[in-house]
Order: sequence, then structure tokens, then C-alpha cells
Amino acid sequence: MNMIFDTHAHYDDAAFDADRDELIAHILGSGVCTIVNQGTDVRTSRFGLQLAEQYDGVFAAVGLHPECLDENSLNDIEEIRRLAKNPKAVAIGEIGLDYHYDIPRELQKEVFVRLLALAEELDMPVNIHDREAHGDTLDILRKYRPKGILHCFSGSVEMAREIVGLGMYIGIGGVVTFKNARKTVEVVREIPLERIVLETDCPYLAPVPFRGKRNDSSMISYTAQRIAEIKGITAEEVLNTTKTNAERVYNL
Repeated sequence: MNMIFDTHAHYDDAAFDADRDELIAHILGSGVCTIVNQGTDVRTSRFGLQLAEQYDGVFAAVGLHPECLDENSLNDIEEIRRLAKNPKAVAIGEIGLDYHYDIPRELQKEVFVRLLALAEELDMPVNIHDREAHGDTLDILRKYRPKGILHCFSGSVEMAREIVGLGMYIGIGGVVTFKNARKTVEVVREIPLERIVLETDCPYLAPVPFRGKRNDSSMISYTAQRIAEIKGITAEEVLNTTKTNAERVYNL
């Protein structure tokens, strides 16, 4: 039974150039039911839509990742608006804040807010990137209260509770299997399964025992098993509940 719903993937990445079509066709026939490919700029948003149009089980989020912003990014929002109207576009993403790199923070916040406004206008969920920007991310989410997912969650249990209180979902991926994942384990333990969705962020962040290798959606089974161990339930229950959660947040 296909029960794996990967809420956050990057099959547009060059790591998949050699075997992208073969891999997606294989995993969609062996455990993976749905993949949402995340756009990081106009080009990858278009690419994700092309993949979505090619495969029944693939959908696309369209957006502007904070690491990809430049002087043209504000002008790109109109193209994201157009792409978001494609029937296989299910979210505005990947959007958010990233203070790890030296990208102007005011530009990041302006683009983030404009894309949140676009999501509200189009009645679409969002998929949010938050790296080393927890305070500003929370401030903006408190103000705009979007529907959607905080992807690759790296904050505290207290922050996770606030995100859930805003009606959003917590994205958990392969990091939960890492030996140094104490904070993520605590979040998984404390947050209701009904507010967790699974993701890969592939080709990055492959779970143990594949850490450091190319990730793909089939590896979510290892993430689900680790969550099951933390919560004292079965992996099947984790996959089934998170699949239902993902279908709800993406209106599928």
C-alpha cells in the first residue's frame, strides 16, 4: 500500500539529472503515493510544474527561497502568481527567512511578506523555510497566520507549540534519525502526530543509515520508523496519519 507522502522535495536538483524520470517512476510505484516538489525560484518552480504535469502523484509548490533572492526577486513575484494558478500548484513555497547566509534581511522579509500575502489572496497554503531566523519568522507568522507547513523544523518545543497553536504543521525529515537530533526528538515527542507531516528535502538530509548520500522520497520510511519509536506507536500509524495531515494541508 502506497502510504508515503513527501511534503517537501527538490527533484529539480542536478543530483537527479542522471536518473530523474526512472527514479520518480520507480518510487511512485513502490510505497510513495504523493510528492510535492518545492520551487526555490522562477526556474525551479516551472520545472516542478513540468514534473507535476508528467506524473499523477507529483504536485508543485511555487516560490522564491530566501537563499535565491537578488535584485530582481520582487519583480519575480508576479510570475510566481501566474504559476500558482496552474491546477497542479498546491502551495506557495519554498519561502521564508535564512540568516545563515549574507543575504539582505530586509529584502528577505519583504519578499516573504509579499508571498504570504499572495498565498492569502489565492487561498493557498505555504511551505516555510526558517534557518537561524526563528524570532523574525515567528513575528511574521503571528501577524499573517498563514495555512501551511514550517519545513525542516529546527526550533524548540516551545516554538513548535506556538506554530501548532497558529494552526500550522511541523515538517519532520531525516534529521530526526541523526544521533545529535536531541531537539528534533523532543519536538516529535511533545507535538501531536496530527500536526506533523513528513518530508525529505531531497536530495539533502538523507536519514540514517543513508546519511550523507542522496536522499529520495522512499527513504521517508526510515524517518517514520524513528518517529514511531519516539512515540511508542507503529510506523504504519505514523505514515497513515501524516499522509492524512499532508492531504489536508495541501487540499488533496
